[in-house]
Amino acid sequence: MDHLPRRLGFILAAIALTLAGGTAGFVLIEHYPVFDAFYMTLTTVTTVGYGEIRTLSHAGRVFNSFLILFGVVVMLLAIGAMTQTVIELELNQFFGKRRIKNMIDKLEGHFIVCGYGRVGRGAADELQKAGARFVVVDHDDEKVERAIKNGMLAVAADASRDETLRDLGIDRAVGLIATLASDADNLFLILSAKALNSRLHLSARVDEITSEQKLLRAGADFVFSPYNSTGHRMAQALLKPHVQQFIDFTTQGIGLNVGIEQVRVSTRSEFADRTLAEVHLPRDLGVIVLAIRRTGGEMLFSPPADAMIRAGDHLIVMGEAGGLQKLEQMLTGVAA
Repeated sequence: MDHLPRRLGFILAAIALTLAGGTAGFVLIEHYPVFDAFYMTLTTVTTVGYGEIRTLSHAGRVFNSFLILFGVVVMLLAIGAMTQTVIELELNQFFGKRRIKNMIDKLEGHFIVCGYGRVGRGAADELQKAGARFVVVDHDDEKVERAIKNGMLAVAADASRDETLRDLGIDRAVGLIATLASDADNLFLILSAKALNSRLHLSARVDEITSEQKLLRAGADFVFSPYNSTGHRMAQALLKPHVQQFIDFTTQGIGLNVGIEQVRVSTRSEFADRTLAEVHLPRDLGVIVLAIRRTGGEMLFSPPADAMIRAGDHLIVMGEAGGLQKLEQMLTGVAA
């Protein structure tokens, strides 16, 4: 819709030019005062026709005849262009919403980001960088427009309503991020989301530390306080600068092409029921196994070479992007 400002500018310029030309003509030909000339022009081009302010000369009537023809044409074109603009806006809005709904209906295994403030925007950016499927919902039209301009799928709606969550495909989603304005809103959202999809992984932001346990009891899997997290990182950056820099390298992709990933071992994987020593991950893929999370929830840090890899386990691994991608293909049993 980039042409709409140009079209509106053309309409305004044509009307202004007509009024200016008519005013100048009556001043020069009939020696009207400027305001009387403007008033005469306005009543002429709008076809109101209150009558002549004073009797026109022959030259004045000839000029007025051309002004009537030109002015009426300009006004009709202006009305037509404005009508076309309104219809285009309505149609674009209708088909835009319909297109977004169709895209949401096709989502499967996606994430729902509720709230597109500073925290929600950061979460959405991370999901976008990771190539994850997700949809943003916020009640503020400007924030939704900003998310769409950033290449995200977004809708303007109240995230706390069950109807909204159903429309966003919460029954097919794998995770939800609650970053609404208040702890009470996030608590209500967590309760609603958990009731609609008990398998959903939930992550929420919290302002007050006292609300953290309430959100966890409501069903949130992870609760984060932006202020505490920022303060913790700032202190760690001074106390352990090299450790903090390493964390930034592996989690934010700053400076090195190295990342940390979690990959689930499929029953079809060639690595299932084999030890770490037998699969030679550091040698063949350049990938380091930091930990193994067993299906029962046990976390085995820095696993020894004789640690067994079983189907259903999650490997926490670190390495370059190419090696991580190959490992994921091997562990999931998907051919490259």
